[in-house]
This record gives sequence, structure tokens and C-alpha cells, in this order.
Amino acid sequence: MSAGGHPLPSPLEGEGPGVRGNTWRYSVCGLLLLATMLNYMDRQTLGQLATTIQYEYHLDDEQYGGLEMGFGFAFAAGAICFGLLADRVSIHWLYPCVLIGWSLAGIATAYADQLGAAFVAHLPSQVHSHEGSLEPLGPLQSHAAYYGFLVCRIILGFFEAGHWPCALITTQVILTRKDRSFGNSILQSGAAIGAILTPIVIVSLLPGTDEADRYPPGAWRAAFTAIGALGLLWVVPWLTLVRGGDLQRRPPAAAETDASAATSRSTGMVRFLLMLLTLVIVVISINLTWQFLRAWLPKFLEERRGYSKREVAWFISAYYIATDAGCISVGILVKWLAGRGWDVHRARMLTFTLCTGLTLLAIAVVFLPAGPVLVGVLLLVGAGALGLFPNHYSFSQEVSRTHQGKVTGTLGTIAWIASSLMQWLIGNDIKETRSYATGIIMAGVAPVVALAALVTLWPRRRDAAV
Repeated sequence: MSAGGHPLPSPLEGEGPGVRGNTWRYSVCGLLLLATMLNYMDRQTLGQLATTIQYEYHLDDEQYGGLEMGFGFAFAAGAICFGLLADRVSIHWLYPCVLIGWSLAGIATAYADQLGAAFVAHLPSQVHSHEGSLEPLGPLQSHAAYYGFLVCRIILGFFEAGHWPCALITTQVILTRKDRSFGNSILQSGAAIGAILTPIVIVSLLPGTDEADRYPPGAWRAAFTAIGALGLLWVVPWLTLVRGGDLQRRPPAAAETDASAATSRSTGMVRFLLMLLTLVIVVISINLTWQFLRAWLPKFLEERRGYSKREVAWFISAYYIATDAGCISVGILVKWLAGRGWDVHRARMLTFTLCTGLTLLAIAVVFLPAGPVLVGVLLLVGAGALGLFPNHYSFSQEVSRTHQGKVTGTLGTIAWIASSLMQWLIGNDIKETRSYATGIIMAGVAPVVALAALVTLWPRRRDAAV
């Protein structure tokens, strides 16, 4: 794309820029995997250390939910901002800037309590109430650490949102339609790998817990610093492997059109709106499931099923291995079926349905005690939850060839507003009921809504190249 947002000519889609071949394309997909991995490592560190930080700074579940909500709203704002940018500036340079931004935010989280205290120290000793009288700043001072974590979390969420427009534009440009589910599954599998590595890094860096199963005060800082620093290293292979002209997008050929500009303008607009409405429902539904499990599963296992911190850490690694297996399996199966003559849409719908069935098993988790059956069910739920995403991304890449950033950013904004409100509501519900049942059942059922939307609303089409 030019600086003004006009598409520049590039080789036929799927042939890769210049003489680039499959080795280069999938090497780039490997870099996208690493970027997603780092994205989730920075994001997941707080979840892994939530009970430690809550205990050390006297934060309740409502405040923890507030941190997740702040992250989510910031992610929503970042999604639309970076979505617009991604359609106007070079991904070659935007992507590394995004990585640097969220990595520095992750490192800053190690000093969140100090940053919060410094901020409060510069405020006046008294503040005006809504009635105009002066009131002491005591309550704000007592929560200085919370506000420090909240600011760091907001900055992290804003920059992490830029990953998805950049990544999906990349796979849209370098891969053919039948290969995108597989390429997107490689990209998305980095989430699981990051979540697998996060507890391993934390357990390796932090000293052993005491008799009360707590880490020493302040020990948690090392994890945020180390994981944040890893992201800064990603920039080197990206700038080495990808050239500025590799990700230029071409305008549709005369015989090809975006979904929003079909043979009839009115028909094309109806088609576009149906696709967008469907994707809004899908992205909200599958993110409610994934984001609930990401944020609350470690706490559920520790607080309601009696697992120790180290047991939870190792189980979470196993859980995300299962999610990775589900994600990669979806991409492989779609590619395999398409190679044997299946309609690409039909192959995607089959795998999406299978993953939805697996997530429904979450309902059983409410009734299962700690033990191998609970572990097995959660592994299957995880495989289904992440397996929903590669096909969702592929569906979104059908909407527009030249405005993928805007599509991804808009969907990301909607998804994160919805999931952020969910985190806050779930935090309140858990605080009041001391039960995770509502959230777990919601996580199991939500993908059914996404599947119903795809079945009833998604426009029918043959395998035209988009």
C-alpha cells in the first residue's frame, strides 16, 4: 500500500512476492507464530501470577476483573487504530513498532507498584469531591499499586492489538485461499505455545513457594522483565526476512471483486453486511469462551479445585499443548480436505462444528471434582476453543482484499469491548457468589451461537479466489 492507502500492484495472490516460494511463505508464518507467542506470554503473565499479586497488594476479584477490563478496552481501541494504520502504512515497519510497544509495556509492569506510587505522590494531598468539598486522598493512595498495574495493562493491551491486523494482512497476501486456514492455524498456535511457556518461565525464574504456597514478596517482577525483553529480539529476524515490498497488496482483477462490490452493487452491499454481521457474532462468541478460560482458569483450579500453584502451572502448560493441537489440526484438516476436492467453505464449517462440540464439554466442568476426568475434559475444551480461530480469521479474509486492516480492527474492537465487559461482570459474579459456574457455562455455550450465525447468515459462494 502507498502512504495514501492506494493499493500497489503486486504478483498474483498466492504466488508470493517476486520469486518467493513456499519455504519463505511458511518461514514468515513461523515468525507470525513467534509474534503471537510473545503476545500471549506478555498477556498471560498476570493471569499466572494473579493470586500472588492480589495477596501482596490486597486486590480483590473485582479489581482483578477491572485489570482485565482495562486491558480489553485498551485492546479494543488499539484494534481500530492499528487496523486503520495497517491499511495505510507499510506492515514492514508497523509490525516491529507494535512488538516494541507491547514489550516495553510488559517490562514496565514489573515496576507497576512503584509507578502507581510515583503517580499518586505527585497528586495533591486532598481532592475535590463531587459536591465541591475537599476530601483526603487516602483511598487512592491505598490502591496506588492497582492503578500502576492498570496503566501498564492498558498500554500493553493497546499495542498488542496491532498484532492482528498486521498478521492477517500478511497471511492474506502471501497465501492462497485454500492455504489460509493452515497459515492462520500456524499463526494462532503461537497463543498456545506462549501460554505453555509462560508458566515454565515463571516456575524457572521464581524461587520456591513457602508453606502457605506463596512466592516471596516482589519475586514476581523477574517474570515480567524477562518475558518483555524477549519481544524486543523478534524485530531482528522480521527485518531480516521480510522486505518492504513483500507485503504490497494488489487491487482486485477485473474478474475478481471484494465481497462488498459484487456484480450488482445492491447485491454486493447485502452480501457485505451479512458477512460483517456474521463475523461480529462469531468473533464475540468465540472470544468470550477463549478470554474467560485464559483469565480465570488458573484461579478456578487453584481456588475451587484445590490445586497448588505449581500443579496449576504445569496443568496450564498441558492445557495449552492441547489448544495448540486443536488449532494446528484444524488448519491441517481444512488443507487436506480442500486438496481432495472439498469446497473450502464446507471444510471450514466441518472443522468449526467439531470444535464447537468440544467446547460444549465445559458445562461438565461445573460438576466435576479435581481429578483425571476434570483434566481430560479441560484439555478437550481447550482444543476446541483455540481451534475455532483459524477458520474465523479465514472467513474475515473473504470480506475485503484491500481493507483487511479495517475489517480486522473493527472486529477486534467489538470483540474486546464485549469480552472486557464480560471480565468485569464475571469478576463481580465470582466476588458475590464465590462460584465460577456462570462463566464456565457461558464459555461452553457461546460458540454454539457463532456456529448458528455461520449456518444461517453467511452468504453461499463457490471457491472463487478472494
